[in-house]
Amino acid sequence: MFYTFVQMYKLNLPSYSFKVTKKGGKHYIYDEFRKKNIVLTPEEWVRQHYLQFLVQEKKYPKSLIAVEKELKINSRSLGNKRFDILVFNNKGKHEIIVECKSPKIKISQDTFDQIARYNLQLNATYLIVTNGLEHYYCKMNFEKQAYNFLKNIPNYAKTKL
Repeated sequence: MFYTFVQMYKLNLPSYSFKVTKKGGKHYIYDEFRKKNIVLTPEEWVRQHYLQFLVQEKKYPKSLIAVEKELKINSRSLGNKRFDILVFNNKGKHEIIVECKSPKIKISQDTFDQIARYNLQLNATYLIVTNGLEHYYCKMNFEKQAYNFLKNIPNYAKTKL
């Protein structure tokens, strides 16, 4: 039985409607990107909202977004490291990495270190860290090997993907 889950956590993102089911005492949310039901954890709640935010508010095409995939470089796995959301440009280059945390997790330097380590391999232009309540946006400065904080992430049309 499908029903719309009204609110797991109140987030600092627009509200979206999701298909949620309950089976065996657990709630599952339908992920339209992975095309399957996923156990509804606080982190997944943030991830699903942020995916909708990227598509509906920022106008990124669904076809350019990958969700929770293992990091591989030159066809070699980097172990159990997985990105939450990765947005590609039209040429297949990594453009945006999003690291999602549960609303219960305070975003810290460790969170930025985690996404920066991923980006050493991916070389994405933008980094986003969110727990659904706080959102941090960075643009990489590869020349200085640093990132600059932004007030927001640009809309798809402005990134010239």
